[in-house]
Amino acid sequence: MRGIAIMVSFIVRLKFAPEDRADVAETLRKLASASRQEEGCISYIPHQLEGDPDTVLIYEQYKDQEALAAHRASEHFEKLAVAGLYQRMRDRAVENLTAL
Repeated sequence: MRGIAIMVSFIVRLKFAPEDRADVAETLRKLASASRQEEGCISYIPHQLEGDPDTVLIYEQYKDQEALAAHRASEHFEKLAVAGLYQRMRDRAVENLTAL
């Protein structure tokens, strides 16, 4: 399978303080909208966990590792995620997924 691009899929779990809920939701809407415009982004969907509104799950899927690297190097990721959400989060975990 050498030379074949392999799709990259994962879920990011983020925990925030209750007082940040509204700002986090707005930032996530902006980040999702900008991320979906990226050429290599297949899916970028933030979810609020039922029963725990301060936990957010983001399902992300990119056409390959290069597309993921481009996403992480983007201006909107730096501004909204690194300088925004990451400064407010209390916990973060990433679960990598493999298609069946």
